[in-house]
Amino acid sequence: MRLLPAWLRASPRLWSGVALLGLVPLITRDAYVLQVLSLAMIWAIFASSWNLAVGYAGLKTFGHQAFFGIGAYVSALSAMHGGLSPWVTMWFGAVAAAVVGALVCLPLLRIRSLPHLAIVTLAFAEIVRILCSNLVDLTRGELGLAGIPPFTPLSVPGLGLVSFGPADRASTFVLIWSCLAASLAFLGWLVRSRTGLIIQAIRDSQVAAESLGVSLTRYKLFTLTISAFLAGAVGAVYAHFVLVLTPTSALGIALMVQMTAITLVGGIGTLQGPLIGSLVLTVSAEGLRMAGDHRMLAFGVLIVLVVLFAPRGLARLDLLFGRPSQAAGAAR
Repeated sequence: MRLLPAWLRASPRLWSGVALLGLVPLITRDAYVLQVLSLAMIWAIFASSWNLAVGYAGLKTFGHQAFFGIGAYVSALSAMHGGLSPWVTMWFGAVAAAVVGALVCLPLLRIRSLPHLAIVTLAFAEIVRILCSNLVDLTRGELGLAGIPPFTPLSVPGLGLVSFGPADRASTFVLIWSCLAASLAFLGWLVRSRTGLIIQAIRDSQVAAESLGVSLTRYKLFTLTISAFLAGAVGAVYAHFVLVLTPTSALGIALMVQMTAITLVGGIGTLQGPLIGSLVLTVSAEGLRMAGDHRMLAFGVLIVLVVLFAPRGLARLDLLFGRPSQAAGAAR
């Protein structure tokens, strides 16, 4: 155990949970179960990217769905019209989201008022959604961009050719799980690094951090760019997973509301919070389908109960009993 890096040893519950999640294909090959859990992991990565900006840096942005959608559309269109492999185009989507995030967020960093920052970023995301809706010749608007190719097969030693199409949900699950593990590992290292500590210091007190010589603009820009890159990358994975995109599904405000709920329910400012929140809300939403027309009402009641009895998120439930969670403490 001591041979592992400090940031990895700091969250044993998180990594144990991620490891157990990776064993699901060995337990069941049910396509529906793998589909739901794959979506939960995609939302967990997306929520983690937003959590980096909001939970760790204290930047109240509500336009992250724009970066998710940009990554999805850039990767999908590049693969469809450029004849490139999704393994390549997904990085195009991630870089495009990061570049747009940097260009848009640089002037926004001059806004010190958090409510104004939230409104401007939300308006930016709506502009991107409207553009995608109106560029019918390119995106087909709300009719949906169909015919997106899945990830091309890979030759794996000992397994042969592994496909990632709709009929191969187990291999697709492993792919998305690998993305989740890599994202959490990177974020775990980042938030415990010197840069991560500076970012959290800015969140706690911008005045104090600036008085110590910290460049607020540089570190905020770095955080938002990394956050947008992760959102764009997982957006690209989403596009080649569902194979159909619409502006509402990839850029709608409902997506941002969903990510906010996931992060708050799981525990904002913690590594494991987005994953916990995503699994709880995604699985419960599917389980509540039997409620029919009352499904959303029951879903809302579930969220209210979690907020009432675990206001700091499910990741910090141990704090209610006077036993600080090691994982939550390390993330803070």
